[in-house]
Amino acid sequence: MANPEAPKRIHRSAEEKRRVVEATFAPGTSIARVAREHGVNSNQVFQWRYEYRKGILGGRSKPSAKLLPVVVAEPEVASSISAVTPQSNDCGAIRIEFSGGVSVHIGRDTDLHLLRAVVEMLRA
Repeated sequence: MANPEAPKRIHRSAEEKRRVVEATFAPGTSIARVAREHGVNSNQVFQWRYEYRKGILGGRSKPSAKLLPVVVAEPEVASSISAVTPQSNDCGAIRIEFSGGVSVHIGRDTDLHLLRAVVEMLRA
């Protein structure tokens, strides 16, 4: 026997579910906040998002890709590479100077993966 005090279920159309789900895609949006604004449990919104991605709600099966403007330019090359005058603990060190006044000091125990990442960032 059904509980007479239990809240009645609200049946929402696929279009209404799509609107709720699409509201969650805005940058910085909280799914819990969107759920509260529409009087829906956040777990239900997660289920609708799953159905939306699968195309069950008639929405797009995948979020559309957005194209970003791209400018192709020649990479800047290090303007000079010079050896550092060795000091007592600097044996084998080098300094790479990039245009713009940026230089990188590389010691003998430098992590090569970290060095590569830093140099690639500076060249970009």
